[in-house]
Parts: sequence; C-alpha cells; structure tokens
Amino acid sequence: MAPKNPRPNKTLDRDLKSRVNLEQATLATRRPLVAPSIAGAFIILTGLIASVSFGWGSESYVIIAAAAVGAYMALNIGANDVANNVGPAVGSNALTMVGALLIAAIFESAGALLAGGDVVGTISKGIIDPSSVNNPSVFIWVMFAALLSAALWLNLATWIGAPVSTTHSIVGGVMGAGIAAAGFAAVNWPTMAKIAASWVISPVLGGIVAALFLWFIKSVVSNKQDKLAAARRWVPILIAIMAGAFSTYLAIKGIKKIIKIDMQTALMIGAAASAISYLITRPLIARQSSGKANSKETVRGLFKFPLVCAAALLSFAHGANDVANAVGPLAAIVHTAEAAEVASKVSIPLWVMVIGALGISFGLILFGPKLIRMVGEQITKLNPLRAYCVALSAAITVIVASWLGLPVSSTHIAVGAIFGVGFFREAHWRFTTPDVKVEKVLATEVQKQASSKRKHRKLVRRSHFLTIIAAWVITVPAAALLSAGIFLVLNGFTN
Repeated sequence: MAPKNPRPNKTLDRDLKSRVNLEQATLATRRPLVAPSIAGAFIILTGLIASVSFGWGSESYVIIAAAAVGAYMALNIGANDVANNVGPAVGSNALTMVGALLIAAIFESAGALLAGGDVVGTISKGIIDPSSVNNPSVFIWVMFAALLSAALWLNLATWIGAPVSTTHSIVGGVMGAGIAAAGFAAVNWPTMAKIAASWVISPVLGGIVAALFLWFIKSVVSNKQDKLAAARRWVPILIAIMAGAFSTYLAIKGIKKIIKIDMQTALMIGAAASAISYLITRPLIARQSSGKANSKETVRGLFKFPLVCAAALLSFAHGANDVANAVGPLAAIVHTAEAAEVASKVSIPLWVMVIGALGISFGLILFGPKLIRMVGEQITKLNPLRAYCVALSAAITVIVASWLGLPVSSTHIAVGAIFGVGFFREAHWRFTTPDVKVEKVLATEVQKQASSKRKHRKLVRRSHFLTIIAAWVITVPAAALLSAGIFLVLNGFTN
C-alpha cells in the first residue's frame, strides 16, 4: 500500500536545481558580451554598406575600412561624451536611466541629422597647414590615423570611467599624424596653445558659474524661512534665465550649420525666449507649489521638469556639433579617394551622416550608462537644484566663451560644473557654523568636535577627480602618439 505523503525524489530535485543554476550562470556570462556583439555587428554592417556603394576595387578598400572606423568612433562618442548631457538629470532622479537614454538618443540623432551640417573642414580646427599634407594618399592616411586613434583613446577613457573631450581627442589625432607626415613645422602651434588653454579655462569657468548659481539659489530660496513664497518669486526667473541661455546656446551652436546667427541676434532670441518662459512658468510654479510643504524637497521638485528640457536641448546641440568629429575625417577620406585631391572643405554624404547619428545613439544605449552613472552619481551627490546649476552653467559658459573668443570644451565645462558644485558644498559645510543646541558649558567643546568633523568631510570623490583631471591633461598627447604610430605603420605598409 502506497504511503499517504510520498517523499519527493531528492535526486531529481538536485538535478533540476543544478540545471537551473547552470543556465543562470551561462546567461550571466553571456550578458556582458551582448553589447560588444551588437556594436561589432553595427561596425561590420557599416563596412558592408560602404562596399555596396563603392564596390570591392583596390581604391575602395580604404573607404570601407574608414567607414567601419567612423562607425567605431561614433559608438565611442555615444558611450563617453553624451553622458555629460544627461548624467546630472539621472543623478538627481529627475530622469530614470531608460528615460535619459531615450531622450538623449532621440535628440542626439535629431541634432546630427537636422543641424549637423552638410559641409565640414577636413583639417580639424586648423591645427595642420593644409599645404604640408596635400598628397592625396598621405592625407588619407593622416585622416584615417587620426580617426582610429581618437576612437581608441575614447574607448580606453570610457573603460577607465573618465569623461573626456571628443574634440580634443580628434585634434590630438590630427596633430600626431600631421607631425609624423610633415614634421613639427606643419602644426599651427598658436592654435594648439589655445586648445591647451581650454583644458584649464573650460572646467574652471564651468565650476565657478555653477557654484555661483548654487550659492544664489540657496541664498534667495532654500535658506529662506518661507521657502514657498521665495520659490514662487524666484523659480520662474531662474527657469526664464535657463530658457534664455539655452535659446542663445542653440542659436550660436546648435543650428550654426543651418543658419549663421551673430552673437547680438542670438542674445535677442534668448531675451525673447526668456520673457515668454517667465510669463508661462510663473502661474505654473504657483499652481505646482500650492498646498505643498514648506521644505527644501518641495523647492527641489520644481526644478525637475526644467532639467529634463535641459538634457534634451544639450543632447540636440551636442549631436549637431560633435557628429562632425565622427564623420568629418570619414567624409574627407571619401572625397579624397574619389576625387584624388585634397580639399579644405568637403560635403558630407547622407549615408555618412546617418552612420554618425546611429553610431552615437547605439554607443549611448549600449555603453553609455557607465559614464552616465559616473557623471551623475559618483563624483558628488546631486539633487535637482544642483543638477539645474550644472546644466545652466554648461549653456552660459559656452555663450560667454564664444563672446570672448575663448576655446572651450563642453565636456570639461559640464564636469567642471559638477566639481564646482561639489567643492562649493564642501566649503559651505566647512565654514558654516553648526546649529548645536547644548548647554553653554558644553557648547565650546561640541562645536570644536563638530568643526573638526566638518573640516575633514569630503563631498567630491577625490579618486574620480584625479582620474578625470589626468585623463583631460593627457588626451591630446595620448591621441597624438597613437595617431603618429598608426600613421607610420599604415604609410610604411602601403609604400
């Protein structure tokens, strides 16, 4: 007679558990390979599309290879450089990671395709004398080496977790290959000196502007006893300043390839946008803050939607400006290979622009979260108010630098603004007298202990700070050395 409660087959259970564990382990080991596999497929597909367009002739091989390297470069721009636009919004919880990736991908692509321009200079930033590399075959290998070296450096920087300047990477690549091809005399050293100066100018300006705005907002809103009344008065003004700054920023940077707008006109556009924004947001802020608690959390929440808009606009402007870093050398190679001549400016074929736009978006989605978390969460703690100061600093600093004729890097500005916010909080924490409610006998001793703790509190992670600064300093020379080596190998191999 069978027992009423038969015992389960323990051997079968162990086999099933072992199989499940094995499948889970297999999936866990395969997951890290998904993104590189998709990226590799995109690079191969790009090369195949180029081969369909140009065939497999001896002169087409270099175009096919350059198309693949251009796709690789675009992927790395998306993985590294786009994080600066959406990282603060993610770090402050104004955007989720998925939302940030979608917004950045859409607006980066739109900026690249709609405002990326149809003409690009072949010698990046005028750092190499065109007459020194007027041999078509030499010029092709200079551009190829510059493109590949910049892509490799961006890939390495992303791997170590350092947001670096795409423009500086390609400038270093062109300089290194140009020196290898034509000697040191071919380099425009005054221009290189200005670019080197931007290593210091960009982050310092960004940090100062962001810290000043954070101090101002704390003074007039956050530290007031009636925070809601102060917010209703000042937040519409602050949002209007952001609207004006971003309108001016887009006018002089985001759509400059479509229509040329001088600084005076751009400022007038910004003033109009600022006035319209104020009239719209004043009643909205009053309605949004009605019935809310009189707290800093309520004030911070009022900045979330402006942050989303800022992330979208920064992504659009970045796509319009930086797509040329990915496809400019590729367009130059295509033109030179077809026309057998070196031109100072070339048109960008549509298929080349599409490669840049798609590559940036794919790179962002596949590899971007690492740098987004680094910029938004790991350097210093951000909330919507601090992230707003970072985004506003990015736009205002570019406008001021353009007006003064100073060369700046948008990457250095954005990350420098995050450093500025963090170091301002450290200084504020160190020198603000703590509110300690104790008896008079213990007050002095308690304040000494509190002051000692405050002096040693670090709100900016020093390891990330030092890593990023070091990566900024060596970006141009590192890309230059890589490019020079690649050029010498390629030129020697073909000759």
